[in-house]
Amino acid sequence: MKVYLDNAATTPVDERVVELMTRVLAENYGNPSSVHSQGRKARTLIEQSRKKVAKALGVAPGEVFFTSGGTEADNMALNCAVEDLGCDHIIVSPIEHHAVLYTAEHLSRSRGVKLSEVNILENGHIDTDHLKQLLTDNSDKKSIVCLMHANNELGNMIDLSEIGGICKEHGAYFQTDTVQTIGHWDVKPKEHGVHFLAASAHKFNGPKGIGFIFIDESLQVKPFIHGGSQERNMRGGTENLAGIVGLAKALEISLDEMTEVKALAMSLRQHMISRLKDEIPGVSFNGDYEGRTNYIPLNVSFPAHEGGEMLLFNLDIAGISVSGGSACSSGSSIGSHVLKAVSGDPNKTSIRFSFGKYNTKEEIDYTVDKLVEIITGVKKEVSA
Repeated sequence: MKVYLDNAATTPVDERVVELMTRVLAENYGNPSSVHSQGRKARTLIEQSRKKVAKALGVAPGEVFFTSGGTEADNMALNCAVEDLGCDHIIVSPIEHHAVLYTAEHLSRSRGVKLSEVNILENGHIDTDHLKQLLTDNSDKKSIVCLMHANNELGNMIDLSEIGGICKEHGAYFQTDTVQTIGHWDVKPKEHGVHFLAASAHKFNGPKGIGFIFIDESLQVKPFIHGGSQERNMRGGTENLAGIVGLAKALEISLDEMTEVKALAMSLRQHMISRLKDEIPGVSFNGDYEGRTNYIPLNVSFPAHEGGEMLLFNLDIAGISVSGGSACSSGSSIGSHVLKAVSGDPNKTSIRFSFGKYNTKEEIDYTVDKLVEIITGVKKEVSA
């Protein structure tokens, strides 16, 4: 049996999206900047897609800009905040995605921007009292608060309205990375006081290499990538037409099927939690896994055992695809910065399982049976 439980890293592309993108690649080859009929057809597809995304977010089409993905969108938000809005203070949490952390560190070094880290509570949530204190203590500075909607390793979710309210009270900008939640939750940035929002299509069964950024229309920002007038002069370079159309289609499907997919994923997640608790003594779960959490990831720490460092490898041999943390840092040997921030047990092996619409209960049972066999040495009867 082949089991894919790494949906927080990327998701299989929906076949309806593949079909549409294939047709666009074959039939709509015009450059969207060209004035002839083929160019106009391509431009129409882009603007139709933009309207679909804007409608899903409850924003104006002019507030949506297509990017190469969430990483570019995060970079764009922070750079625009510093370069164009005059922000000289960035607040992040230690469990942000590296697209935010590394960009903030770069701006701190290169532009002299003050960088602050808000404290994390024991369960992995943001210490909002500390956030308020950081904003109060730096009231002489123009601040931007960068907090992801749902953590990509733990699943912990912030209350967007709460953070947005705190930022408004202190005159700060609010940027949120929603890469793990767009397409899975109903996110309306304007209702929450969000100024910048980042998203990526491959997290909701769309193609890789395409995403978008929401920038509130009240903000006056300059181009992030120079070289052309694309994206209303905000991002030079010929648009990824098939990717943009695929993103819009994937988002449309995800929102249409959100209720049923959420119910499925939550059921599979709870089934795995119950079985792991019953069958592997000493197993533990990281983050607020039964509280305010995203339903896609489940971060599990397994008790120390012989060959623990080979757990991911042995699961892969068994045909089970999972992650030891964020896929973006899977080549790193320094371990998860997220688990370190929440005081994860260094003697345990942690694995992130993440669920999607193509998973089944049989796959969960197969995975748990294999885990029991690998960790306890007790071989269970598993279905092939």
